[in-house]
Amino acid sequence: MAKGYWVSVYRTISDPDKLAAYNELAGPAVRAGGGRTLVRGGRVAAYDAGIAERTVLVEFDSFEQAVAARESEAYQEALAALSDGVERDFRIVEGLE
Repeated sequence: MAKGYWVSVYRTISDPDKLAAYNELAGPAVRAGGGRTLVRGGRVAAYDAGIAERTVLVEFDSFEQAVAARESEAYQEALAALSDGVERDFRIVEGLE
């Protein structure tokens, strides 16, 4: 079964306090949903039209598990805390294997 991944790229962080509140709630929600954070921030080398932005990558055992974790009540609470504190590009993608 192919794995599922959350990919988040933070375009802007306008309220670091909201991001901190989100992180406090999102970590446990992700782990409860079976996710493993592989990348959170850190160094970025951007090429072509890429921009060196904060990137987060979370791995799940399946695409369906990744979608379910995003829709969970616990993660929805984290999103409410984040509110308009950031502008980000969030997507769930299916791995090749």
